[in-house]
Amino acid sequence: MMKKMIIQLGTLTCPSCMQKIENAVSQQKGVENVKVLFNASKVKADFQAEQTSPEVLQKVIEDLGYEVETVKVKELS
Repeated sequence: MMKKMIIQLGTLTCPSCMQKIENAVSQQKGVENVKVLFNASKVKADFQAEQTSPEVLQKVIEDLGYEVETVKVKELS
Protein backbone atom coordinates (compact mmCIF):
# COMPACT_ATOMS: atom_id res chain seq x y z
CA MET A 1 0.00 0.00 0.00
CA MET A 2 1.33 3.41 -0.98
CA LYS A 3 1.53 6.04 1.75
CA LYS A 4 2.63 9.66 1.88
CA MET A 5 5.03 10.87 4.52
CA ILE A 6 5.87 14.42 5.59
CA ILE A 7 8.90 14.87 7.83
CA GLN A 8 9.46 18.19 9.58
CA LEU A 9 13.17 18.81 10.04
CA GLY A 10 15.15 21.22 12.11
CA THR A 11 16.20 24.25 10.05
CA LEU A 12 18.08 23.43 6.87
CA THR A 13 21.03 25.75 6.41
CA CYS A 14 22.20 25.10 2.85
CA PRO A 15 20.84 23.89 -0.50
CA SER A 16 23.39 21.06 -0.59
CA CYS A 17 21.77 19.66 2.59
CA MET A 18 18.56 19.43 0.60
CA GLN A 19 20.23 17.42 -2.17
CA LYS A 20 21.97 15.10 0.31
CA ILE A 21 18.68 14.24 2.06
CA GLU A 22 16.79 13.84 -1.22
CA ASN A 23 19.41 11.44 -2.58
CA ALA A 24 19.61 9.32 0.58
CA VAL A 25 15.83 8.97 1.01
CA SER A 26 15.18 8.27 -2.69
CA GLN A 27 17.71 5.40 -2.63
CA GLN A 28 15.63 3.49 -0.07
CA LYS A 29 13.62 0.55 -1.37
CA GLY A 30 9.96 1.36 -2.09
CA VAL A 31 10.36 5.16 -1.95
CA GLU A 32 9.07 7.44 -4.73
CA ASN A 33 8.49 11.15 -5.37
CA VAL A 34 10.94 12.51 -2.80
CA LYS A 35 10.84 16.29 -2.47
CA VAL A 36 12.78 18.36 0.05
CA LEU A 37 11.30 21.81 0.69
CA PHE A 38 14.26 23.96 1.71
CA ASN A 39 12.38 27.02 3.02
CA ALA A 40 9.90 24.90 5.01
CA SER A 41 12.55 22.36 6.17
CA LYS A 42 10.27 19.48 5.16
CA VAL A 43 10.75 16.20 3.35
CA LYS A 44 7.81 14.78 1.43
CA ALA A 45 7.88 11.26 0.01
CA ASP A 46 5.59 8.48 -1.12
CA PHE A 47 6.53 4.98 0.00
CA GLN A 48 5.35 1.39 -0.20
CA ALA A 49 4.47 0.33 3.36
CA GLU A 50 5.44 -3.27 2.54
CA GLN A 51 9.00 -2.26 1.64
CA THR A 52 9.98 0.41 4.16
CA SER A 53 8.66 2.39 7.12
CA PRO A 54 8.69 5.98 8.36
CA GLU A 55 11.06 4.86 11.14
CA VAL A 56 13.60 3.59 8.61
CA LEU A 57 13.40 6.81 6.59
CA GLN A 58 13.67 8.93 9.73
CA LYS A 59 16.83 7.02 10.72
CA VAL A 60 18.34 7.59 7.26
CA ILE A 61 17.88 11.34 7.71
CA GLU A 62 19.15 11.34 11.30
CA ASP A 63 22.21 9.29 10.27
CA LEU A 64 23.08 12.13 7.87
CA GLY A 65 23.17 14.44 10.91
CA TYR A 66 19.81 16.22 10.56
CA GLU A 67 17.23 16.68 13.29
CA VAL A 68 13.77 15.19 12.71
CA GLU A 69 11.06 17.06 14.63
CA THR A 70 7.86 15.34 13.49
CA VAL A 71 6.74 12.61 11.09
CA LYS A 72 3.24 12.48 9.61
CA VAL A 73 1.96 9.59 7.51
CA LYS A 74 -1.26 9.23 5.55
CA GLU A 75 -2.56 6.62 3.15
CA LEU A 76 -2.93 7.49 -0.50
CA SER A 77 -6.28 6.38 -1.85
